[in-house]
Amino acid sequence: MKMHTRLIALAAAMALSASAFAAQPAGFWVKPAISAYGPVHVWPEAIDRPSPKKTYKALFDVTQGKPAADQVNPGLDHIARAVNTFVAAGVPLSHLKFDVIIHGPATPIALNEKAYMAKFGHANPNLAVIADLKKAGVNVMVCGNALGDMEFTPAEVNPDIKVALSALSTLIIQQNQGYALMRM
Repeated sequence: MKMHTRLIALAAAMALSASAFAAQPAGFWVKPAISAYGPVHVWPEAIDRPSPKKTYKALFDVTQGKPAADQVNPGLDHIARAVNTFVAAGVPLSHLKFDVIIHGPATPIALNEKAYMAKFGHANPNLAVIADLKKAGVNVMVCGNALGDMEFTPAEVNPDIKVALSALSTLIIQQNQGYALMRM
Protein backbone atom coordinates (compact mmCIF):
# COMPACT_ATOMS: atom_id res chain seq x y z
CA MET A 1 0.00 0.00 0.00
CA LYS A 2 2.85 2.40 0.79
CA MET A 3 4.31 1.87 -2.69
CA HIS A 4 0.93 2.66 -4.28
CA THR A 5 0.67 5.89 -2.24
CA ARG A 6 4.21 6.88 -3.21
CA LEU A 7 3.47 6.29 -6.89
CA ILE A 8 0.35 8.46 -6.69
CA ALA A 9 2.31 11.21 -4.92
CA LEU A 10 5.08 11.03 -7.52
CA ALA A 11 2.57 11.22 -10.38
CA ALA A 12 0.87 14.22 -8.76
CA ALA A 13 4.19 16.01 -8.27
CA MET A 14 5.17 15.39 -11.88
CA ALA A 15 1.81 16.68 -13.11
CA LEU A 16 2.14 19.85 -11.01
CA SER A 17 5.66 20.58 -12.22
CA ALA A 18 4.66 19.97 -15.84
CA SER A 19 1.65 22.26 -15.50
CA ALA A 20 3.80 24.95 -13.85
CA PHE A 21 6.22 24.88 -16.78
CA ALA A 22 3.33 24.94 -19.26
CA ALA A 23 1.81 27.89 -17.38
CA GLN A 24 4.61 30.23 -18.49
CA PRO A 25 3.36 32.68 -21.11
CA ALA A 26 4.47 32.37 -24.72
CA GLY A 27 7.84 34.02 -25.19
CA PHE A 28 8.85 33.56 -21.55
CA TRP A 29 11.76 31.29 -22.52
CA VAL A 30 13.98 32.61 -25.31
CA LYS A 31 16.82 31.11 -27.33
CA PRO A 32 18.27 34.08 -29.22
CA ALA A 33 21.49 32.51 -30.54
CA ILE A 34 21.10 28.73 -30.26
CA SER A 35 17.46 28.12 -31.10
CA ALA A 36 17.10 24.46 -30.15
CA TYR A 37 18.98 24.40 -26.83
CA GLY A 38 19.66 26.39 -23.67
CA PRO A 39 16.45 28.32 -23.01
CA VAL A 40 16.78 31.45 -20.86
CA HIS A 41 14.51 34.03 -19.30
CA VAL A 42 15.75 37.55 -18.66
CA TRP A 43 14.05 39.08 -15.66
CA PRO A 44 13.82 42.88 -16.02
CA GLU A 45 15.02 43.39 -12.43
CA ALA A 46 17.95 40.95 -12.69
CA ILE A 47 21.34 42.28 -11.58
CA ASP A 48 24.88 41.33 -12.65
CA ARG A 49 24.14 41.83 -16.32
CA PRO A 50 27.04 41.56 -18.75
CA SER A 51 28.09 44.68 -20.64
CA PRO A 52 27.55 44.50 -24.41
CA LYS A 53 30.82 46.44 -24.80
CA LYS A 54 33.06 43.88 -23.07
CA THR A 55 34.48 40.58 -24.27
CA TYR A 56 33.93 37.47 -22.15
CA LYS A 57 36.23 34.45 -22.12
CA ALA A 58 35.18 31.10 -20.65
CA LEU A 59 36.49 27.56 -20.86
CA PHE A 60 33.79 24.96 -20.25
CA ASP A 61 35.24 21.74 -18.83
CA VAL A 62 32.85 18.93 -19.83
CA THR A 63 33.59 15.68 -18.00
CA GLN A 64 30.22 14.37 -16.90
CA GLY A 65 27.69 12.21 -18.64
CA LYS A 66 27.14 8.74 -19.93
CA PRO A 67 26.02 8.36 -23.54
CA ALA A 68 22.23 8.05 -23.78
CA ALA A 69 20.20 7.30 -26.88
CA ASP A 70 17.88 10.27 -26.61
CA GLN A 71 19.58 12.81 -24.36
CA VAL A 72 21.95 15.65 -25.09
CA ASN A 73 24.79 15.87 -22.61
CA PRO A 74 23.56 18.32 -19.92
CA GLY A 75 26.89 20.18 -19.99
CA LEU A 76 26.43 21.00 -23.69
CA ASP A 77 22.90 22.25 -23.04
CA HIS A 78 24.24 24.48 -20.24
CA ILE A 79 26.87 25.89 -22.58
CA ALA A 80 24.11 26.74 -25.06
CA ARG A 81 22.28 28.38 -22.16
CA ALA A 82 25.38 30.45 -21.35
CA VAL A 83 25.58 31.65 -24.97
CA ASN A 84 21.86 32.46 -25.00
CA THR A 85 22.10 34.25 -21.63
CA PHE A 86 24.80 36.63 -22.83
CA VAL A 87 23.11 37.26 -26.18
CA ALA A 88 19.72 37.83 -24.52
CA ALA A 89 21.43 40.43 -22.32
CA GLY A 90 22.68 42.25 -25.42
CA VAL A 91 26.22 40.90 -25.78
CA PRO A 92 27.12 40.25 -29.45
CA LEU A 93 28.34 36.75 -30.30
CA SER A 94 31.59 38.34 -31.46
CA HIS A 95 32.25 39.34 -27.84
CA LEU A 96 32.01 35.77 -26.56
CA LYS A 97 35.23 33.76 -26.53
CA PHE A 98 33.79 30.47 -25.34
CA ASP A 99 35.77 27.24 -25.60
CA VAL A 100 34.82 23.72 -24.57
CA ILE A 101 37.14 20.87 -23.61
CA ILE A 102 35.54 17.42 -23.47
CA HIS A 103 37.31 14.62 -21.59
CA GLY A 104 36.89 11.88 -19.01
CA PRO A 105 33.56 10.01 -19.05
CA ALA A 106 32.09 12.58 -21.47
CA THR A 107 34.65 11.81 -24.20
CA PRO A 108 32.32 9.63 -26.34
CA ILE A 109 30.02 12.61 -27.00
CA ALA A 110 32.78 13.90 -29.30
CA LEU A 111 32.52 10.92 -31.66
CA ASN A 112 31.23 11.22 -35.21
CA GLU A 113 28.00 9.46 -36.16
CA LYS A 114 29.64 6.30 -37.54
CA ALA A 115 31.94 5.75 -34.54
CA TYR A 116 29.21 6.53 -32.02
CA MET A 117 26.77 4.16 -33.73
CA ALA A 118 29.38 1.39 -33.78
CA LYS A 119 30.16 1.87 -30.07
CA PHE A 120 26.66 2.45 -28.66
CA GLY A 121 24.21 1.12 -31.27
CA HIS A 122 22.33 4.40 -31.65
CA ALA A 123 22.77 7.87 -33.11
CA ASN A 124 24.83 10.48 -31.25
CA PRO A 125 22.24 12.90 -29.78
CA ASN A 126 24.94 15.56 -29.27
CA LEU A 127 25.80 16.26 -32.91
CA ALA A 128 23.17 18.96 -33.45
CA VAL A 129 23.97 20.96 -30.31
CA ILE A 130 27.69 20.76 -31.10
CA ALA A 131 27.01 22.05 -34.64
CA ASP A 132 24.87 24.88 -33.19
CA LEU A 133 27.58 25.80 -30.68
CA LYS A 134 30.14 25.94 -33.50
CA LYS A 135 27.82 28.17 -35.59
CA ALA A 136 27.60 30.51 -32.57
CA GLY A 137 31.40 30.74 -32.49
CA VAL A 138 32.07 28.29 -29.67
CA ASN A 139 35.32 26.34 -30.13
CA VAL A 140 34.73 22.69 -29.13
CA MET A 141 37.71 20.43 -28.39
CA VAL A 142 38.23 16.90 -27.12
CA CYS A 143 41.22 15.68 -25.13
CA GLY A 144 43.62 13.62 -27.24
CA ASN A 145 44.70 11.60 -24.21
CA ALA A 146 41.09 10.78 -23.34
CA LEU A 147 40.56 9.53 -26.89
CA GLY A 148 43.54 7.22 -26.46
CA ASP A 149 42.41 6.09 -23.01
CA MET A 150 39.07 5.04 -24.50
CA GLU A 151 40.67 3.49 -27.58
CA PHE A 152 39.23 6.05 -30.02
CA THR A 153 41.20 7.81 -32.74
CA PRO A 154 41.11 11.38 -34.08
CA ALA A 155 39.56 9.98 -37.28
CA GLU A 156 36.49 9.01 -35.23
CA VAL A 157 35.92 12.54 -33.89
CA ASN A 158 33.03 14.71 -35.07
CA PRO A 159 34.45 17.12 -37.70
CA ASP A 160 33.03 20.08 -35.70
CA ILE A 161 35.42 19.21 -32.85
CA LYS A 162 39.18 19.77 -32.70
CA VAL A 163 41.53 17.34 -30.96
CA ALA A 164 43.51 19.05 -28.18
CA LEU A 165 46.89 17.78 -27.04
CA SER A 166 45.42 17.20 -23.58
CA ALA A 167 42.65 18.56 -21.40
CA LEU A 168 45.32 19.17 -18.77
CA SER A 169 47.34 21.44 -21.03
CA THR A 170 44.22 23.19 -22.39
CA LEU A 171 42.95 23.92 -18.87
CA ILE A 172 46.30 25.42 -17.82
CA ILE A 173 46.98 27.37 -21.01
CA GLN A 174 43.54 28.93 -21.25
CA GLN A 175 43.34 29.86 -17.59
CA ASN A 176 46.74 31.54 -18.01
CA GLN A 177 45.15 33.48 -20.89
CA GLY A 178 42.39 34.76 -18.61
CA TYR A 179 39.59 32.32 -19.43
CA ALA A 180 37.10 31.69 -16.62
CA LEU A 181 36.87 27.97 -15.85
CA MET A 182 33.35 26.58 -15.89
CA ARG A 183 33.04 22.95 -14.80
CA MET A 184 30.24 21.02 -16.44
